[in-house]
Amino acid sequence: MLEVSTVALVPETKAEIENWLDSQFANGKEDFQLITNEFRVGQAAQGFLLFRIVMGLIVGLSVLVGGIGVMNVLLISVTERTTEIGLRKALGATKRDIRQQFLAESITISVLGSGMGLVLGVLGTLIIVPIIKAVAKMPFQAAFTMNTMLIIAVVAVVIGLIFGTYPATKAAQLDPVEAIRRE
Repeated sequence: MLEVSTVALVPETKAEIENWLDSQFANGKEDFQLITNEFRVGQAAQGFLLFRIVMGLIVGLSVLVGGIGVMNVLLISVTERTTEIGLRKALGATKRDIRQQFLAESITISVLGSGMGLVLGVLGTLIIVPIIKAVAKMPFQAAFTMNTMLIIAVVAVVIGLIFGTYPATKAAQLDPVEAIRRE
């Protein structure tokens, strides 16, 4: 019986042992039989893949909901600040200036929201991991990498841009005279 340190080494180790046994015995594979838990390894790999897909869908839905929230906040902001937008346009602000202002606000809201979510997620993980370890009575750990943090930051900016574009364009399209009259 042989035990390997990680599951990923099982096929490689089996192949090495088969090669060594082939070289040591005259009849090759007829003289021995190697049995591994590769089927279980495959099941575990499929389980992890399914877990990643489900978590990816949950994260995707969360990002979509967050983006819709950012867009709604900005649409309300455009409605409430119509007079301000009209005044700025009357004083010489271009459509591009107004669009950039609202896109900057959108990105700021998105980045701050994802940053707060990240902090809460890390704190939640620090609380939940010891509970899982105690209940499951097995080693369990969560990993945070710089790549994960970078991806979160990029996704936050992209969501801010995507979901902030419509409100920013709506604000930029306002007619200054009509916007000022609206009050």
